[in-house]
This record gives sequence, C-alpha cells and structure tokens, in this order.
Amino acid sequence: MDTDNKDTDTVEFPADYGELLDIIANDGQRTYEFQLKACAVGERILKAHPQEQRRLVLAMSTWLVNGGRLPAERASNGLIGMLEAIFKQGKPPKMSRQRSENVRAAMFELLRRKLPFTENDVLALLTWSGKQKYWHDAGLAQMTRVVENYLAEHALTPELQCGLQCLVGLIENEPYKDSDMRRHAATFKQLGQLQGNALPLIMGEVWADQAVADVLKLDADCQATWTQLLTHCGTASGGKPTKKWSIAAHALLDQLGFDQFQQQIAVWFPLVDKPRLSISASNRTHHHPFYMDEINGDILKGMVWLCAEREDREVARLLSALAVSAYRKLPGVGPRAVKVGNACVWALGEMPGLAAVGQLAILKTRVKFGTAQGGIEKALHTAAERQGISRAEIEEMAVPEYGLTGVGVRRETLGEFTAELMITGTTSTELRWFKPDGKEQKSIPKRVKDEYAEELSELKQAAKNIQKMLPAQRDRIDSLFLAQKQWPVDVWRERYLEHHLVGTLARRIIWHFTQDERSAAGIWHEGAIVDQQGRTLDWIDDTTTVRLWHPIEATTETVVAWRHWLIQQGVQQPFKQAYRELYLLTDAERNTRVYSNRFAAHILKQHQFNALCGARGWKNQLRLMVDDEYSPAMRFLPQWDLRAEFWIEGIGDHFGTDTTETGTYLYLTTDQVRFYQVDATENSAHAGGGGYHAYGFETPQPIPLEEIPPLVLTEVLRDVDLFVGVASIGNDPSWVDGGEDRPHTGYWRHYAFGDLSEAAKTRKATLEALLPALKMRDRFILTEKFLVVRGDLRTYKIHLGSGNILMEPNDQYLCIVPAQGAAKADTGKLYLPFEGDNMLAIILSKALLLAADTKVTDTTILQQIRRLSAG
Repeated sequence: MDTDNKDTDTVEFPADYGELLDIIANDGQRTYEFQLKACAVGERILKAHPQEQRRLVLAMSTWLVNGGRLPAERASNGLIGMLEAIFKQGKPPKMSRQRSENVRAAMFELLRRKLPFTENDVLALLTWSGKQKYWHDAGLAQMTRVVENYLAEHALTPELQCGLQCLVGLIENEPYKDSDMRRHAATFKQLGQLQGNALPLIMGEVWADQAVADVLKLDADCQATWTQLLTHCGTASGGKPTKKWSIAAHALLDQLGFDQFQQQIAVWFPLVDKPRLSISASNRTHHHPFYMDEINGDILKGMVWLCAEREDREVARLLSALAVSAYRKLPGVGPRAVKVGNACVWALGEMPGLAAVGQLAILKTRVKFGTAQGGIEKALHTAAERQGISRAEIEEMAVPEYGLTGVGVRRETLGEFTAELMITGTTSTELRWFKPDGKEQKSIPKRVKDEYAEELSELKQAAKNIQKMLPAQRDRIDSLFLAQKQWPVDVWRERYLEHHLVGTLARRIIWHFTQDERSAAGIWHEGAIVDQQGRTLDWIDDTTTVRLWHPIEATTETVVAWRHWLIQQGVQQPFKQAYRELYLLTDAERNTRVYSNRFAAHILKQHQFNALCGARGWKNQLRLMVDDEYSPAMRFLPQWDLRAEFWIEGIGDHFGTDTTETGTYLYLTTDQVRFYQVDATENSAHAGGGGYHAYGFETPQPIPLEEIPPLVLTEVLRDVDLFVGVASIGNDPSWVDGGEDRPHTGYWRHYAFGDLSEAAKTRKATLEALLPALKMRDRFILTEKFLVVRGDLRTYKIHLGSGNILMEPNDQYLCIVPAQGAAKADTGKLYLPFEGDNMLAIILSKALLLAADTKVTDTTILQQIRRLSAG
C-alpha cells in the first residue's frame, strides 16, 4: 500500500487545486448532467494517480463547505480539524447552485472508484455527508461504497464505528426520510455492526406490534437473528431483489430456519389488513387508519421477497391476501402500499410449481388497480414461460381443489362426526355436521372444537379459499368466449366437468360439441350431456372437441329454448350465457362505417369506470385536468389481431369541483368505439404485461365495422354497455337530491327514464319469464321501459335500465338507495337464471318492497310515498 496512505494526521492540497476546482465549477455542462470526461480538466483527473484523486476528493469536500474556496493554511490536526473549523465558522459564503453541483458531481464520480482513503479520510467524508443541508446532496450511496471498500482491507475500529453511528443517527432522526435513506442507514448499521437487538419496526400498526412482541419472547440468539433479518429486509429497494441482497438475506434466513419464518409470517401477514393503532412520527401527515408506514412497508417487501424461492400453497395464499390488502385504495391517498403489493405479485410469479398461479388468478379479478394488473399479467406470463406452457394453459392446470372429494363437496370424519363442506353457489359454501347415526347436527360439535381444532380451522379456511377462487374461475371462463379456445373432450372433462372445484361452474354452462361433421350445444344434467330439448348427446366420444357456446352462433328459437330449459330445470348460470346480450350491426353504424356512436354522449363516474376497465381486461388511464391529450381505453384481442378503442375524455372546467384534490376528473363523457388491426409486435408487447407502453405504437386506419367478426363486435360492445350501464350517473338514484341546478341533471333525467339498452332489454326478457312464477304476480306489469308495480298506497314505475322509480299519478320521483349488498338479500330465495346482473336484483328487490308498500318502515321512503301530489 502507498506510504501516503499511512499519513492519517495531515492532508496537503497542491497549490493548483483551487484553480482546478474553479475550472470544474465554471464548466458549462447542464446541471445534474455533469461528467468529468466532458470537462476541460477531466482527462487529467481521470488519468491521475489514485493518491492524487484521493486528495482531490478531499479538496472538493472542503471546497464545498468553504463557499467555493480552499483554506490558505492547513489545520494543525489534519482534514477533520480543517472541516470542523470550517463548520464552526457558520454559513459559508454563497455561491451559485450550478457551480456547487458541478464540483459535487465530480466528487461523487471519483468516489465511485476504489481510492486509498485512510481512516481519517473516511471519518472526514462521513462528517461532511452528515453536515449537508439537503440529504440528496449528501452522497449516501457514495459514502456506502467508501466504507465498504475501506473495511474490505481494514478492521473496524471504535472511532469508525462511532462515525457511522453518528451518521445513522442523523438519518434516522430525519422525519421525511425516503426508502433510499433508510436502505443506506441499514447498510451503515451492518457495516458498523450497530444493529444490536433494536428491532427496526415502527410501532402502531397491529402487525408490527405483534411482530415485536413475538420476537421479544425468543431467546437472545433468535432475537439477534430476527433483528438482523428485519433490518436487512428494510433495505429492499427496486422491483426485485439483487443477487447481493438475496445472498445476505438467505444467509440470515438459513440461520433462522424457513419453518420458523413461515410460522411467524402466517401470524403477521394477515394482521397487515387491520387498522393501525396510532400514527407514527414519520407519517403524521397521513391519519388514515389503514395507512402503512414507509419503513414497515419496506420490511414487508423484503420478507415477501424471501417467500419466492420455494413452492408452498399456504405461503402463496398469504401473499395473495397481503397483495389485496396492500392495493386497497385509501381516500385521498391512493393504494395503501403499492410496493408491498408489487412484491407479492413478483414473488408469486417467481414461486416454483403451480401453487401460486391460482392465487395470481384471484388477484387478476380482485385487484382493480391498473398498474397492478400489468404486474399480475407479467407474473402469469413469467410463470407460464418457466413451465414451458401457455399462460391460459397454466391457469387451467393450476386451479386448486382445496381437499374437495367430489364435485362441489368435501367430506371428512373427525372422531365420530362427519363434516360435509358443500359449495352452494359461486360465492357461497355451507359446512354441515352429521352424527354417527347419520342425522344432521345444527352446530359444530363441542368435541370437534376441543379435539380437532386444527382440522376444523383448516376446513373453515378451505371454505374461505373456495369463496375467493370460484369468482376468479367464473371470470376466467367468461373471458374465453373471445379466446375461441377448444379442448379435446378428455382434457375438458378433467379440467372442467369433473374438476372438483371448477365442475360446480362447468355443469351450469352450455358447451358446444363437435365431432367430424356433427355438432350440437349441450349442458350437463343428471349425469349426461343434453341439448335444449333434454335429449342426451350420446354420440360424444374421445374424438369430440369442446368449446364454449355463444348465442351469436344460434337461431333465436334455439336461444329461447335454452332459456326455457334453464328456468324449467332451475339452473342458475354463473354468468350470462343463454341470456347474453347480442349487439348486431345497426344501420347507423353502417353509415358511420368505421366507428360506433351507440354509446356516445353518456356521463360516467370516472373511478368506477376505471375499476370496470381493469376487471374486464381493458387498458385505461385516469384523466387529469393537467393533461393535454389522452389515449382511449383499449382492449387488445390477440387471437384476432385487433385492438378495440372506447373514446372518452374528462368533463368539467373547475378544479376541486369537477376534479378531486389531485386534479383527477370525477366524470367522463363518452364518444366513439373503433377497431384497429395490430401486428404481432404490439400483441406480443401487450401479452408480456407491458401495460401502457403499447399506447406508443403507431395507429393504423380504423377497420370498417362490417369487417369485424360478429363475435368480436358483440363482446366488445357488451363491455362498453356494461361500462355505461354501471358507471353512468343516470344510475345514481340520489343524483337529483343536489337540486335541479346540479350539473348534468338533464342527462340524468334522459338516461334514468330513457330508451333501454341491450342489457336492459335482456333484463326485460328475463322478467317476462320470471314474473308469472311469483306469488304477487298480479301486482306486476311490464311495459316498454318499466316494471309497473301496484301497491296499496301508490302505483310505481321502475325503469328497467337505471332502476329509478316514478310514482303515479303524476310521475313524482321516488328515491330508494339500496344499501351495500342489500339487493341480493332483499330478493330472498327468488330464482334468477344467471348471476352477475346486480341491477336486475335491485329492480326485483324494489318491486317486492313496493308491492307491499303498507309494510314499509323506512321513514324516508314513507314520506316520499305519502306526500301529496303537487298538482
């Protein structure tokens, strides 16, 4: 090692260093883009001996704190004394920001090299870093490298340990520190061996408090290991772990043992969904009870990363639930902890085997956050590539059965009792108990609670998992219409008809069977596949192929026959199939040729529309008042080499009234629907989870609507009808409570009682079939646009599109706002031939309520019903 490196007491700067630094400071490069190689003296500096570079770095640090000049005389006790003397002088002379930034950038560029610093040099640089006014000027990343390089060749001394402790203390006392600052502080702790047993968690969140309590119960060695592991987890940065981070993390995890780690996260992760107990010092600006502290979020992120390398069904479930909690949107804040949710998605995508794919399928339907949808798509794509199969294939193969012993049923013997877990609907299960004599017991046997607590807990958890997975599988199957997917009949039986979980859906769906020149639609019924007349399709054999049946391919008579069969057999389809709306090309659309105005000029609630886009596989961005232009909402159709666009834009001119506090429009106005041909590059980019980057592709000419395949046209327009039918302000029964002068009231009245959409027409056809079976059928009449209900106090007209109500004799408006989830409850056990039309349930619940209007107890509704006619 050079002898100069042993000089720990004095540092001399050559006479020309001041001139050298002035040349750097006055260089004309743009601020924040300075590079030594582009500077007049850069070549000399970059080719200089490491000792000269070392002295120059130290001179730069002195120059920066001394207002752009070097001291004339060297302090008697070396560089540290020189720096301290400068600090004691108070504020240095002012100089331009660009001059200081140039020198700072040059200094940081040199610090990226391994220079022969002495311990005094390192201490001086740490002191300089901690004295900076702004943390982004402190060069923490460069200081980390300086310390790492020094300790690679030298022992850690108490003096250096103290210097590191001082800098860490300054960082940790900063109330607005970001994740990079916390990461560097954690690294300094590790380098200086400063961790001790102080857990890095911020108290106040239920999971963090529980984690601290659990760790403190362990012996000293385990406490120390957990502290080191959690501290290291707090350094997690970026979208995925680096190799260096992973090596250090897994070394600590091996000391702890994965079983103990899994045991603890099984307790801690579910508690993340609990509201916080207090507000931490570093987050006093956010008072929402579900706001997550940044420090705790980083630690969670690191722990999630550690879950990625081994297949474990229970861990996959924990990560899925944690992701849902992390992506939950908080008013005025946004998603709780995007980085935690993204880490969960990444870990599930990296987890070997198929255990995690089913959880990704759940997240795809449960998470509405647009950016997260892109990550989920990418994770599914990654998992599929790793297994060497298509993404659609892996989603089918990976569906868990949760211990079910038959289609829709799980039976287990616990002692002398038999438990029977039954799937009773797409979102419901029932757990029943039977005594040794076969008689049903209404409640859980006490003996089972006492002696089989673990098995009972597992049964209950299986029921919860089923209730989450079935809707995800329903939505996945519903999306297969446009995929045009076909299966050999034996594969279809294994993955659909006989699958213990998916079979509960598949047996309520109509399928299309093809064998050579023969084909027919059929549904499972009493152990056989039958057609709409109830006749068995006995010709199906191993050469048959199967796909989803779509009503666009059938005659009206066939569709009506299927609807009649479903009602006659009491079959409730998991989604609209026989009752699916059809959108055929209209004369107006033939005239406009390349676009449809069918759903133009509506006013939608933007955030509700955006959530629906995510759920239906459309790419969309929230419209902001500051934006000059927008991309339309898009749906990519790779099987058809097409892209559908729905043109929308924000509406309103008043910030804070027409927008949120962040400038996001509250409402949108709708325009055209168009279709474009896309090439393989764009489709490939979209399939890989690229998200909005696909917006940058060059836009070709729109395709005439007559050239769009009827199946594509009807399914895309059905989505757009759904967006309007759910997100339109016309569906809001309380809109006019704001007064006649409230904006868009004219549109509200036109939509709330206007012509029926295709979805509303289907709703009308459904009611025509259902009403004759009701006990109160004499009180109901269907007209062109309304379900007319004759009560004892008034006669009511419920609009079949919006669900809004007018009262006769003079069309007074009746406002009934259904409580969250109340619509389904109010219809009782009334049979519906399909799931998913919440407006149909709302209309029926309102009709049943008003048919017995003398029994209404809600005072707000009664006051409206009994108020005297205005004329």
